[in-house]
Amino acid sequence: MNYLNQLNLNIPEKSKQQLEEYANFLLEYNKHTNLTAIKNLEEVYIKHFYDSLTLTKIADLKEGSLLDIGSGAGFPGLVLAIVFPHLQVTLLDSNNKKIKFLTDCVQKLNLKNVTIVQKRAEEYTKENREKYDYITSRAVAELRILLELGIPALKINGSYLVMKGNIKEEINQSQIALTKLNAKIIEIKELELPQEKGHRTLIKITKTKPTNPIYPRTYDKIKKKI
Repeated sequence: MNYLNQLNLNIPEKSKQQLEEYANFLLEYNKHTNLTAIKNLEEVYIKHFYDSLTLTKIADLKEGSLLDIGSGAGFPGLVLAIVFPHLQVTLLDSNNKKIKFLTDCVQKLNLKNVTIVQKRAEEYTKENREKYDYITSRAVAELRILLELGIPALKINGSYLVMKGNIKEEINQSQIALTKLNAKIIEIKELELPQEKGHRTLIKITKTKPTNPIYPRTYDKIKKKI
């Protein structure tokens, strides 16, 4: 928990308790269902919790609606929902075991601001166009693929907050997708996790106009580039 203090966030006491419960539940659950390679509490706080909350360096997430694409075991979406109880968070994943964990965890923590959806991202965003103030995803796919999966569900002037490692080449390869999806990168922030636990690149992308209804395409076509 001390590592989170380095982010200068005013985390409510209830949220701190819920994060602790979350961490312990994750590690216990992970003994029988493989959700994360991380096996100890300190690394959960650094590589999952601290990492998720670095998004506060490029966005004010205290309220509004947020879609987490490929949420996995809840990073970053569930962490953000715990720390910001007025933020309405949708956790999206197609993997049954991840959805089962998220459902059990949300019930255990009694979170009222979380919706869990089991669906492929391209199907969900096609059905929920221009719905969210924020969309985020952490290391789910190449940036150009993430753009087509997420931008259609983002409100005009909303922010897509992408979490990556080293990404210069991916940014170069995403220029055509950005143009065709009416989006632009407005901020890139690089940082190091505590205890030399890794490099993180945060990218803030804004949607400037409605997305052409042909997007998103089917996943096999998305992979072939726009």
